Amino acid sequence: MTRPFLALLLVLSIVLAVPCFAADPKEADFYRITTFETPPDSVLEAGAFNLMSDGRLAVATRRGEIWMIENPFAESVDAKRFKRFAHGLHEPLGLAERDGWLVVTQRSDVSRIRDSDGDGLADEFEIVGDGWGISGDYHEYAFGSKFDKEGNIWVATCLTGSFSSNVPYRGWALRVTSDGKTVPTTYGLRSPGGIAFNAMGDTFYTDNQGPWNGTCGLKQLVPGKFVGHPGGNKWIKDAEPFRGITAVQPKDDSRMMVEASKNPDLVPTAVLFPYGKMGQSASGIACDTTGGKFGPFENQLFIGEQTHSTVMRVDLEIVAGQYQGACFPFRAGFQSGVVGVEMGPKGGLFVGGTSRGWGSRGTRNFAIERLDWTGEMPFEIKTMRLQPNGFILTFTKPIDEKTASDLKNYEMETYTYIYREQYGSPEVDSTKPTIQSAKVGADGLSVELTVDGLQIGHVHELHAKGLRAKSGESLLHSEAYYTLNHRL
Repeated sequence: MTRPFLALLLVLSIVLAVPCFAADPKEADFYRITTFETPPDSVLEAGAFNLMSDGRLAVATRRGEIWMIENPFAESVDAKRFKRFAHGLHEPLGLAERDGWLVVTQRSDVSRIRDSDGDGLADEFEIVGDGWGISGDYHEYAFGSKFDKEGNIWVATCLTGSFSSNVPYRGWALRVTSDGKTVPTTYGLRSPGGIAFNAMGDTFYTDNQGPWNGTCGLKQLVPGKFVGHPGGNKWIKDAEPFRGITAVQPKDDSRMMVEASKNPDLVPTAVLFPYGKMGQSASGIACDTTGGKFGPFENQLFIGEQTHSTVMRVDLEIVAGQYQGACFPFRAGFQSGVVGVEMGPKGGLFVGGTSRGWGSRGTRNFAIERLDWTGEMPFEIKTMRLQPNGFILTFTKPIDEKTASDLKNYEMETYTYIYREQYGSPEVDSTKPTIQSAKVGADGLSVELTVDGLQIGHVHELHAKGLRAKSGESLLHSEAYYTLNHRL
């Protein structure tokens, strides 16, 4: 055997003995952003979308307009596909369709509009329901849902100035019924950014950091319950469904789960979004019910983030009768601050927004975009679910057993936020749990972490940077943030 041949054998043996890990993956490899060309001289600050029964995409803008986009799933969408359908509305932030009408939630009411003569322009406008107040304060947004199982539109109203409630039912969720009745439903909202239903039909909204909100979060709207901010408590005396109920008045400088343990009417935040790490202004909500057309995250929620110009991902579970769960980074790089989002049945996620009023990482003043799955499977932590003594992680691809069972590849810390009248909160009450074991499941797609030191009411921040798929690539996102309100 010649020396060069021996040297080649030695090199091959070294290469074969060392795992050949793939290059670091990129978000764009798996989810592609298509930016729409908007008409010149238009300002399309998209606050809500609705995919119409005829295939057009309706877009409501903060400037009070509604535009229709032809063939919004096209490979590229130019300005010629846009046509203005209506204008003169008051900052619409909710769209739905029923019986040939486009139902619009705006600051003052829920209205319905339609084009009765077929010329492509709305010519009939009718108020469906109202009953909450407006004073002219620019924070008095009203976000509207699609129709729930009973045919109601849910409306989430922002507090006046995002601090108080000087006009009726500011800081409340209300339901507008199909016969035009407005029903006060849930109180304690502060500054909503979006409202939608999960796959089970339960109603959720995003709320933003401020008084009584240490950080942004996702909250369930349960009829008759309180979700945290007492600024709108004064209207409980006028709300027919609440007659005889004493409003919840939480103790200042407490912790939310401490106050929830005292009062069952307080529904704790289902998922806290760690401030700065997961963004600063949570916004629209879309549920993936596409049956796999948007990738491996069916029935999970995708939530916009205005300041960071991102979309995050949320997986929920029910523990002790209430929702809690984890949030994960998902996709960055949108052109403006994300406000409205909508999942299409073909799997495209429509994303729109603005930088007006707050600023955003996205440099454009406004943008309308579509996010599509490329068909390539990302290696991600799909779910993080609570166990009696830790968590079980499931993954989108088979995992490398060696890296997945190595405790050095996991780090965890916990913290919570002060529940107080003062604006926001730093991370407080930090702890460092001990991950005692990491056991790979027989399916090759899961890892059970045994954790000593789980903390009620805390975010459990997990980093799994050293983990690899069986095929060699690293996690696209190695962070997960689980809000633990109740233990099993």
